[in-house]
Amino acid sequence: MYEFAIAWEWLSFAVRWLHVITAIAWIGSSFYFIALDLGLTKRPGLPEGVSGEEWQVHGGGFYHIQKYMIAPASMPEHLTWFKWESYATWLSGFALLAIVYYAGADLYLIDRAVLDVSPPAAIVLSLASLGVGWLVYDQLCKSPLGKSTTGLMLLLYVMLVAMAWGYTQLFTGRAAFLHLGAFTATIMSANVFLIIIPNQKIVVADLKAGKAPDPKLGMQAKQRSLHNNYLTLPVIFLMLSNHYPLAFATHYNWIIASLVFLMGVTIRHWFNTRHARRGSPTWTWLATAVIFVLIMWLSTVPRPIGDSDAALSEQIERFAANTHFAGASETIQSRCTMCHAAEPVWPGITWPPKGVKLETEGEIAAAARDIYLQAGRSHAMPPGNVTAMQAEERALVAAWYESTTRGDAR
Repeated sequence: MYEFAIAWEWLSFAVRWLHVITAIAWIGSSFYFIALDLGLTKRPGLPEGVSGEEWQVHGGGFYHIQKYMIAPASMPEHLTWFKWESYATWLSGFALLAIVYYAGADLYLIDRAVLDVSPPAAIVLSLASLGVGWLVYDQLCKSPLGKSTTGLMLLLYVMLVAMAWGYTQLFTGRAAFLHLGAFTATIMSANVFLIIIPNQKIVVADLKAGKAPDPKLGMQAKQRSLHNNYLTLPVIFLMLSNHYPLAFATHYNWIIASLVFLMGVTIRHWFNTRHARRGSPTWTWLATAVIFVLIMWLSTVPRPIGDSDAALSEQIERFAANTHFAGASETIQSRCTMCHAAEPVWPGITWPPKGVKLETEGEIAAAARDIYLQAGRSHAMPPGNVTAMQAEERALVAAWYESTTRGDAR
């Protein structure tokens, strides 16, 4: 069993690596084309149908880019479609959600102090929220409300605030933030998969058939692209949030998440305005700083409440009953509780990292797998081995976990 734990941890790392790589590709191409589109200039003598052009230099060469609002007179044989970056990002992100939060539902997904449900029920709630959320968003865009770009954006923000609050009523704080990120990313990727790319394919097919494309297809795709533009930065924040309990493990975590979406708007507004050569709205940076300071304040009012440390009683009993547990528990309490305590005593540590406390036998037994991977089989913890954990102590922690998972209590 302990071999499986190591293999599963490496699988999580590999998928996380893939997710980060594909996200960089998607976000990078998205930011590039937004800047390119906003920076196009129109000059006399452009070919018919060209709305603007741009000269760029990179990698020792010059690039001359022209944008056709509909299409050139004759379609090129080869078109590069920017879609796989989006699909791969969502698929790898969902795989990571399943590996970490679905497979480890009792520890990472469910907080029984928030909602006492079984792992299958929690997973169904997770999946339903992603699917239903997209359907509601899509219908709002297609409704008469979708004709107002500003009104629709405001309505979308209200929807995101509601989801931020709703997720904190269902899952652990860490899982709530991750799900809000997954919810937003699902909207973004579905926009590409179900609206933007299909609309572009219809336009291309119409042009090849000699038909005039429906302008509504382009307008619809542009609207969804605009939403993706402003949602990108909050998604990155939510992806990174699981490393920072002051973000997700506070009483006002859902308000913090809501404010993050506003920061995404203010930052992107500055860049969009600059790329379009319409000035430099420096007020957006002041607004962003004020919002960020507000977030910092909210994270301490009142003090953070960590995710539930409860695990299945069967797991706790099993790991606590092992003959190595007394020695392992003594080691962990002497080497780890300077930080992993309700009131840490290590300088600069205000709250237990990632909400993990290791003061009681129950807390230690509940976190057995993570302790094994972080301090038994690797030297990740304590950081920099600041508490001078000895090799024999790590061996004892490893023996405790491995003998328990083998069913050998000797």
